Amino acid sequence: MNIVAIMGSYRKGHTIDILMDKAIEGIKSIRPEAKIDKIILIDRHIEYCRNCMVCRNYDPAKSIANCAIQDDMQEIYPILDQADAYIFGTPINIGHETAVMKTFIERVCYVLAKPGDYPLQGCPTPRTTRKKKAIAIMSSGVVPPLLRMFCDDATSLFKSFCDSILNARLIGTMYAGAIEKRGVETYATQAFHLGRKLAT
Repeated sequence: MNIVAIMGSYRKGHTIDILMDKAIEGIKSIRPEAKIDKIILIDRHIEYCRNCMVCRNYDPAKSIANCAIQDDMQEIYPILDQADAYIFGTPINIGHETAVMKTFIERVCYVLAKPGDYPLQGCPTPRTTRKKKAIAIMSSGVVPPLLRMFCDDATSLFKSFCDSILNARLIGTMYAGAIEKRGVETYATQAFHLGRKLAT
């Protein structure tokens, strides 16, 4: 089982990084042989999408489209394509995923997807036919889980991203809220079990 973990926090060793590692521990508790690539986005050189449409207009029969930008995404695209499952992690900033995570998602869109047909002609649809799955972990320093619905637009983005680009089903999410008051350890067990769910 090949799993890719995409860490979209600006701070290594903090909430999202810790909870993603707990999810990975959960995976390893069931599938010790699993190959897990953890990609920390802030450590990579990832430029903004230029909307040049090279990827969108590429041969739809290919599993990976050509991207005109030569940066670290060229190494990441095949890893994403070959994965069986994904872990996404991001803090919630102003109700949304981090800018680095959004940049990553924009860069992946038509490289791993192709323009769809009627009734949503042109909207992305996965290039791969392999069914995959994913989990997502979000955190907020102040807002508690009870109020998640008012400040978490990241979950819906991850679901759409998984469905329309990666051919993955988002099988579980968690929201580690009010971290400044509750502490990250409050959510460690939940993250561990979310990882186990991905592995089964």
